[in-house]
Formats: sequence, structure tokens, C-alpha cells
Amino acid sequence: MSFAIGSRVPRRGNAFSRAVAGGLLRLAGWRHEGSIPDEPKLVLIGAPHTSNLDGVLAILSLMALGLDARIMIKVSAFRGFVGRVLSWAGAVPVDRASPKGVIGETVALMAELPQMLLLLAPEGTRGAAAEWKRGFHHIALGAKVPIVVAACNYRTRVVSFSPPIEPTADYQADFAAILTYVHEHGHPRHPGRLSRPLCELEGRTWGSAPKDR
Repeated sequence: MSFAIGSRVPRRGNAFSRAVAGGLLRLAGWRHEGSIPDEPKLVLIGAPHTSNLDGVLAILSLMALGLDARIMIKVSAFRGFVGRVLSWAGAVPVDRASPKGVIGETVALMAELPQMLLLLAPEGTRGAAAEWKRGFHHIALGAKVPIVVAACNYRTRVVSFSPPIEPTADYQADFAAILTYVHEHGHPRHPGRLSRPLCELEGRTWGSAPKDR
């Protein structure tokens, strides 16, 4: 099954890097479903997050699809060789002491750049998060860009990408739509570490679980 990516979506890599990452995913039994909307600027969020393997899966998926995604990292990390590597990898330096704040800085950067696909993990931890961080919604709303959800399903080994969700002033309604998509298309590697909002939606008992692999 082909995976559709709009022509205006920021891309990186080449046929070789896509083939290598795609081959590794196929060997592990993973595939992608859905599409990436034809937008030059997007906020891409991944869930559920319960394992270090989620990050490996995200990196391979981005490489296989040839997506140029940015992640936010504190500005102090951008020094010397490490800083050059982070810049090459597409990391975005953010100054937490900035009067604009991290969200304001990111919104300003998205307004400045012609293309930007920002990747975030709103649960913030792989160990039974009590709440999701709202920064992703504030950024999308402030930058006036759609949100796309990437839901990982460890039962079917499918990463599903949602249709674009246009952020509104009603966070709870937007969040409910996001949770519903993750509930219907995702399944955690470690159900005992599922975040509280997803546990409540699925009727599971939420409890802080230890973090490991």
C-alpha cells in the first residue's frame, strides 16, 4: 500500500536512506498507514509513548518516509561538534529564558521558516504520564498550522497517521479528538505505562509504572 505525502511537506534524505530505513522496518514487521497532508508546516505528535523503542521507531519512520522533522532542544546543547550534529539532524534551539518562552519562540520560528514539520511527544515520559503537555496545541494554534497524530500500534505493528486536525480555541474538544484517534489506532508496547488520559478513555486502571526499555 502506497503512503501519500504532499509535495509541499518538508523532505530530507534520498532513495538510499529511505530504502535502508524502510527495509529495517519491514524486517521488523512494521508498516505505515494514512498520509501526510500537503502542508508546508505541521505539528506532528506521537503516541502512545511507553518505551524507548518508540523513539527508534520514530527515527526509522521519518527516515523511511523521507520527512524532515524538527525537534526542540535547549540552546545550551548547541556547542561545538555536538551543536553541528544537532543542527544537521534538524534540531531547533530554544532558549527557556527567552521573554517569549519556548512556545513563543517556536511559534515565531514557524512563522519565519517557509517549511517546518515539528515533532513532539506530548506525554513527555514513557512512564505512565499523569497528563499530556499542552505545548503542542499552543504552538499549532499560535502558528495556525494543522496537527497530525502518529499512533503506534504494537499489536498490528502499524504506525497510523491521522487526517489533519485544525486546532481551535477549544482545547478539550481538540484533545478528545486526538485521544480518540490514538485509542482507535494505537496500542502501547507496555500497557501498564499508558498515560492517564488514555487509561481513562480505555477504562484501564492508571498507575505510575517503572521506566525501563
